[in-house]
Amino acid sequence: MRILTRSLIGLFLVSATRGRFVFAGATVFQAISARMADEDGSRPARERVLAVQVLPIEPQTITPVLETFGEVGSSRTLELRASAGGEVIWLSDDFQTGGVVKAGDLLLRIDPTDAEAARDTAKADLDETLRELEDARRGLELAGDELAAARQQADLRERALARQRDLADRGVGTAAAVEDAELAWSSANQAVLSRRQAQASAATRSSQAETLIQRRTIALAEAERRLADTEVTAPFAGVLSDVSLVPGRLVTDRERLGEIVDSDRLEVSFRVSTAQYARLLSASGQLIGAPVEAVIDVGGVDLRATGEITRESANVAEGQSGRLLFARLDDAAGFRPGDFVTVRVEEPSVNRVARLPASALDAASTVLVVTEDERLEAASVDLVRRQGDDVLVRARGLQGREVVAQRTPRLGAGIKVRPLSEGGAEPEVPSMVALDPERRARLVAFVEANNRMPADAKERVLAQLQEPEVPAAMINRIESRMGG
Repeated sequence: MRILTRSLIGLFLVSATRGRFVFAGATVFQAISARMADEDGSRPARERVLAVQVLPIEPQTITPVLETFGEVGSSRTLELRASAGGEVIWLSDDFQTGGVVKAGDLLLRIDPTDAEAARDTAKADLDETLRELEDARRGLELAGDELAAARQQADLRERALARQRDLADRGVGTAAAVEDAELAWSSANQAVLSRRQAQASAATRSSQAETLIQRRTIALAEAERRLADTEVTAPFAGVLSDVSLVPGRLVTDRERLGEIVDSDRLEVSFRVSTAQYARLLSASGQLIGAPVEAVIDVGGVDLRATGEITRESANVAEGQSGRLLFARLDDAAGFRPGDFVTVRVEEPSVNRVARLPASALDAASTVLVVTEDERLEAASVDLVRRQGDDVLVRARGLQGREVVAQRTPRLGAGIKVRPLSEGGAEPEVPSMVALDPERRARLVAFVEANNRMPADAKERVLAQLQEPEVPAAMINRIESRMGG
């Protein structure tokens, strides 16, 4: 009974204690709520300051570079065709795809038997005609002598007739003698006419022989030309391509045997927009010879060739736009027709423009300029050119001012900023690097194993890798191809 009473008393005391704790907590909570209700809960807001990269606007004279893509070709390419049909009996060792030949080199020979027989026949016919001409000229000479003799005979007969008439007039001669003299003179004149006809026939025969000689001379020249056509020679120095011919093969007249390309007269064709084309015209509307650089990446090494624009296409192909331009390449070692290259064209220089990152300009051609109190304000500029990731702008009245290099949606006019200059942020990268033996050997082995690189370009790269110091850009390109 006592235990039950004490337990009940203890339970009562615990309940009373918990009740007091709850009451005390409620009292404290009400007091805090009342205090907070009496005080102003808003704190003064602090203005946010954003850090931005800035760079100054410095107007200068800049030469814009137009970058596009083009294809290398040769301004002198010729198909080699057989001028005569027959069996190929001889081929030059250089007559193969990639073979280098010189002007006048004999490339192949076709069986000349038939052509030689035709030549010999034409020569024999000509010799025969020459002998006929000699005979005709001798006959003409004899006909002339016979005509002269007949005329002398006629003169004698005429003088005899004159004497007989004189005698008859004096009564010494007879009429019969005069008649006989007249008949003799008439016969002599008839003989002269016959000799003249013979002389004319001899002259005609001689003329016909001369005409026949001309024809047979032409026939002999044609036979010799056909004989010469059995040999194919290189019309100019170049490189052969698309060759598929072996000794013993029968070829037909005008059959295509291959192609010769003049590798010393390379050019690059590239297409530009109409607006870009207009910037390459002179004041008179003529295309200027702007400098051009063609670049091709071969095995991690850039092959470069320089030149200048020489001409443009006469029309615009169907489905195309802009203009197709052609530029001559000078000293294009390692380049081959068909290469796809990057073309950089130097446009005429532009005065008083500033180069800015493209991210500094918005669609409305405005930039954010930092004011003296380090706030941003929008300023309009004139977009002149786009140069890759940069733009060339003309900013009137903003010379020396700092602009935001990269705009973000959080930036706008009136915002407080903390300018950070970009100058000197990037560490200086050495242009030449000294290689240790292990690294040099690894690079040389990779270049030697690259079968896509032209032989002359490979020799040039290997020679540079043997130098004490090697260009860092070359090393980076090669190692990027190695995956290292």
